[in-house]
Amino acid sequence: MSRFCVYLGSREGRDPGFLAAARALGATLARRGHSLVYGGARVGMMGALADSVMAAGGEVTGVMPDHLVEREQAHHGLTRLIRVRNMHERKASMAAHSDAFIALPGGIGTLEELFEAWTWQYLGLHDKPIGVLDADGFYAPLLAFLDATVDHGFLDPRTRANLIDATSPEALIEALEARLDAARR
Repeated sequence: MSRFCVYLGSREGRDPGFLAAARALGATLARRGHSLVYGGARVGMMGALADSVMAAGGEVTGVMPDHLVEREQAHHGLTRLIRVRNMHERKASMAAHSDAFIALPGGIGTLEELFEAWTWQYLGLHDKPIGVLDADGFYAPLLAFLDATVDHGFLDPRTRANLIDATSPEALIEALEARLDAARR
């Protein structure tokens, strides 16, 4: 069983397809025997993802800073809730407890977490696979921009290829599993 860290919005977003993608990803992770590590919230897409993993019999670890727990944002029905002092510790703890990373739709926090994990991989600080679930075309403009950065010579094609993208949870998880299997050999 691998532990998948998922970055995603604490809001629901305007497109119901985003919530559906979070639920589908959660169910797929659990069905394939994986556990979830995420930001620990009970609201928005984060809550939907965690609930779907648990409903499918999976394990969920949430990591949340004390100030958000105190604002009653924490999901208290998780397998495990890790409390940390601040957002920096949250990201480090989530990374330490994970074997792979996935980004679903979200805002600036989601993008920051995705790019930090990808940068850490580029710098050789970890070799964990990273992917984005392009739910309803949410990431299509970003992926096109990243391809353009390759075309303009600012991003190595191998680095770009390390960010896996797919439009279905099944396809994304299979691609990440293949990278995990290759790294374990």
